[in-house]
Amino acid sequence: MSFADAVNYKAIQLCRRAVEMTAAAGSGHPSSANSLAHITAVLMYHKMRYDLMNPWNPHSDRLVLSEGHAVPIIYAAYADLGGVVGTDPANGRKLSVDDLKTLRDIESVLDGHPNPAVGFPFFDAATGSLGQGISVAAGLGLAAQMDGSDKTIYVLCGDGESREGQIWEALDFLADRGLTNVRVIFNCNKMGQSDYVSDQQSPETLAAKVKAYGLHPVVINGHDPDAVLQALSLAPPEGKPVVVIARTTKGWGVSELQQVGYHGKPLTGEGADAALEELKLPDPPPDVQLCPAMPKGEIPEADGGPIAMPDPDFTELAEGTKFADGAAKGELATRHAYGLTLLALGKASDRIVALDGDVSNSTFSQLFGQAFPERFFECRIAEQNMISTAAGLAATGKVPFANSFAKFLVRAYDQIEMAAYTCANVKIVGSHSGISLGADGPSQMGVVDTAFFGSLASVRTPKGHPGAVVLNPCDAISTYKLTCLMADYEGLAYMRTLRPTTPFLYQPDETFRLIGQKVLVEGKDLVIVSWGYMVHESLKAIETLKADGVECGLVDAYSLPLADDFLETVGGATLLVVEDNYAGGLGSAVAVAAGDRTGVRVGTMTPERMPKSGKSADDVLAYVGLDSDSICRRVRAVLGKA
Repeated sequence: MSFADAVNYKAIQLCRRAVEMTAAAGSGHPSSANSLAHITAVLMYHKMRYDLMNPWNPHSDRLVLSEGHAVPIIYAAYADLGGVVGTDPANGRKLSVDDLKTLRDIESVLDGHPNPAVGFPFFDAATGSLGQGISVAAGLGLAAQMDGSDKTIYVLCGDGESREGQIWEALDFLADRGLTNVRVIFNCNKMGQSDYVSDQQSPETLAAKVKAYGLHPVVINGHDPDAVLQALSLAPPEGKPVVVIARTTKGWGVSELQQVGYHGKPLTGEGADAALEELKLPDPPPDVQLCPAMPKGEIPEADGGPIAMPDPDFTELAEGTKFADGAAKGELATRHAYGLTLLALGKASDRIVALDGDVSNSTFSQLFGQAFPERFFECRIAEQNMISTAAGLAATGKVPFANSFAKFLVRAYDQIEMAAYTCANVKIVGSHSGISLGADGPSQMGVVDTAFFGSLASVRTPKGHPGAVVLNPCDAISTYKLTCLMADYEGLAYMRTLRPTTPFLYQPDETFRLIGQKVLVEGKDLVIVSWGYMVHESLKAIETLKADGVECGLVDAYSLPLADDFLETVGGATLLVVEDNYAGGLGSAVAVAAGDRTGVRVGTMTPERMPKSGKSADDVLAYVGLDSDSICRRVRAVLGKA
C-alpha cells in the first residue's frame, strides 16, 4: 500500500472520530475538522518532528491552529498517537481514544477550541477568535531564529478568516522578517459559518494577495497526500516564506456535512450513523506505518528564576542620555524611567525581548532596541499582530515586553484577552495613559484601558493568578521597581506610563509588592485613593485643604487587583478615589472591595466629560473637572464643608 493510501486511511479514521466526539458532546465543528483530515494526517503522522511523550520539548516542531473550531481533528490524531496531556510534565498522562468522548466536558482537557492552559500543551496559544494564529506562529518563529533552532512552525488558517486584517499584518511581518521557518496553510473549503466565502477569499485571489505581500504561494489539492507532503516540504524559493493554499471540501467524506449551514452543527443519532457508514475504512488496513519523527537535541534546563536588579540609581542609569539632567534633579516622566529600566533588564537577562508598534521613540523601548537589536522586534503600526507575536515568544520562555500608546492598544484587546486565556507570560506597557498628555487630544489618550484590564484583573486563571495584573506607577522609582517585578512575574501584566515629567516621590530603597499600595500621607478626615499622575494632583489638593484645616490622607493604590490587605492599609471610613481615566478602573475595584465592609463610604472622581486638546496637563484636568481645585471642592462637599 502506498503512502497516499496510508494517509487516506488515517484521514477517514480521524474523520470518524471527529463525528463521534462532536456527537457525544452535542456540539462542535465536524465539518471544518473533516476538511483538514488529510493535511492533519500528513502533518502529525509524517511531517512534524515532535515529542509525543514530552510536548514541552523545546526542539519540537509546533502547530498553531488559527482555525480553532476545527480542533476535533487534532484531538483525534493526538489521542490516536497517545500524546501526553497535562499542565506540566509532573502531571502528564497519555491521551486515549476514549478521552475523546469528554470533548467540551467541564473537567476535560479537550476544550471546544484550543486552550493549552487547561492541559493540552501540544498547542502554544488559545485560539478560536479568528485571525490570530499566524502572529502567534511568527513569535514562535522569531524565538527559533534567536535560539538557532531548525524547527518549523506550522499554522492552519481558514479561508473565511483570511478577511481579518490581522492575517495580513502577520503575513506582512513574516515577509519583513524573512521567517521561512513558519509554514502557513490556508484551508480553502469555500464555506464560512453562514454562507460561502467571498470570491475575495478564493484560492486564486488568496494566492495573488500572498504573492503581492512578498511570500511564495503554492496552491494544492488539500486531500491529495502527495501534494500536501510536497508543499509542506518545499524549500523557500528566494528566501521567501511559503504559504500553502489548500483546496478542500468542508465536511469531507460526509455528504450531509457538505451543505451550507452545517458549520458548528454536530451529527447525532441517525445522522451520525449515516456519516459513519459513509466513512467506511478500506479493507485491509495499510501496511505503511505513519508516525511522527522525534526532534533532535538535548532538552536544556529551564532558564528562569528571578532577575537580580539593584535599587535604582537614575543618575547612573541615565548617564549619556538626554534624561541625565532630569534624573539629577529627581524629575522624570515614567515612560522615560521605564525605557531606562527595560534597558537595564535587557543587560541583566537575555530572556528579555521587546516589541513596539512604531512608537519606540515615545514609549522609549527604543533604548532597548538600540542596545539589543537582535532582541527587539519592530512590528510597525499593527498592534494586533504585535500582541499575538508576543504570546508566541512567551511560549518559548522569552519574557516579551510589548509597547505602544495605551490608546492604540485598544485595537488589540481581543488578542490580549486570548493571551490571558493562554496564561501567556506577556508584559504590555501603554504609554501616554490617562489625560495628562495635554495637547495631542483624546485620540492619543488611554482612558478606557483600566476598565478593560481591570476586568481581567478581577478573575483567576487556571494557574490561580489574576487574568492580568495592572500597574500604574506615579514616579520613576516606582516605575523601576514595578517593571522589575513585572519581569519576574509569571503571567500577563500591563503597565501604564505617563508623558509628562513628574518628581520622584519614593526613595531608591523603597520596597514594593507587585500587588499592593503605599500610604503617602496620613489623614483623619478623609482618605484620597489614587494612582499614576493623579497622585501628584491629589498631593496639591491635600496641601490646599490642609491650610483650611482639613486633614486628608493619600494612598498610592498602584495595582489591580487590589491587595488583600487594601482596606486595612488604607483605613478610614470615607474614601475618595481620584483617577484620570474613565470609570470602571480603580474606583470600581475599591467600591467592590468596600461593598463587603460596613461603615466604609466610597466616592469617585473620573473625567466629567470627554477630554480635548489643551496646552498643558493642567488645562485638560481643569476642563474635565479633575484639577486640584476640583478635588478640593469635592472633598469639602463630601465632608459637608462646601
